[in-house]
Amino acid sequence: MQGKKILVTGGTGQVARPVAEALAAGNEVWCLGRFGDPAACKALQERGARTVTWDMASDDLKGLPRDFTHVLHSAVRRGDGRDFEETARVNAVGTARLMSHCSAAEAFLYVSSGVVYHRADRTHRYQVGDPLGGAAPWLPTYPVAKLTAEAVARGLAEALGLPTVIARLNIAYGPYGHGGVPMILFNEMRAGQPCAVPREGQNHCNLLHTDDVVRQVPLLWEAARSPAQVVNWGGDEEVGITDLLEYMSALTGVPVLLDRGDHSRETALFDHEERRALIGDCSIGWRSGIARTLADLFGEYRDRIDAYAAEHGTYTDEHGAGTPV
Repeated sequence: MQGKKILVTGGTGQVARPVAEALAAGNEVWCLGRFGDPAACKALQERGARTVTWDMASDDLKGLPRDFTHVLHSAVRRGDGRDFEETARVNAVGTARLMSHCSAAEAFLYVSSGVVYHRADRTHRYQVGDPLGGAAPWLPTYPVAKLTAEAVARGLAEALGLPTVIARLNIAYGPYGHGGVPMILFNEMRAGQPCAVPREGQNHCNLLHTDDVVRQVPLLWEAARSPAQVVNWGGDEEVGITDLLEYMSALTGVPVLLDRGDHSRETALFDHEERRALIGDCSIGWRSGIARTLADLFGEYRDRIDAYAAEHGTYTDEHGAGTPV
């Protein structure tokens, strides 16, 4: 992708930052965010991205150019678990302001979440047409944030004739920010804290490495349309969270303690037929991706990870060549 003028919100996030840094090489990229992490802001600027402080809870977009060709909206007010009305207002108004301001864009991508689905069971593979009304006991306002913004994106995609794609993200991870949910869990392991898992069985998800995120964002823009295109966005492989924890323990030697109770963070499995038809397969297998991310973010374990790789050989990514862990 070259020569475009791109607007990215949530510029220091797990999805937005790697996309902004990658696209800044051949495009004019502007990043909006609160930029509470000065180092991340500086890194974006060093890659050639322009950074603009924006709090979607209160700031309008006056003074910002309107001639963006592509928009990636990943900023979110997750709420504190109790402020449902304010969470709904902020996400709705922020999304509406952004779409109205960039109504002449070629494509608008809103990054939603699988948390919007009404959960059936841990092995159900959710399709776009499944019932909505998600619940997240670990942060009850989060589904409200995503469902509200999705509704606004759908409405304005048609009202403005703005080609839009709503991508319901599974679990993104990689060597940016805190590394995503897998690295949050690994930090719990390092601290000797038990990791919450279900009493029976395990939660499952589709891990999506940021390398695939970066590669697939332009493909998602190509799929944008009015009425809005909705698609599940996750990795090809199905991963059990308990299996993930045990794999990270094997790679690093850090023991994992399992807390089998009622407080595990639910995840979801996606059906991928529509996503594959739109943008194709992923390229990074979860085992190699997790190993690489651990080595990048926790360098003290690199030698052990290398030794594990030497003993177990290479892992073959599902749709690519063998990749050393």
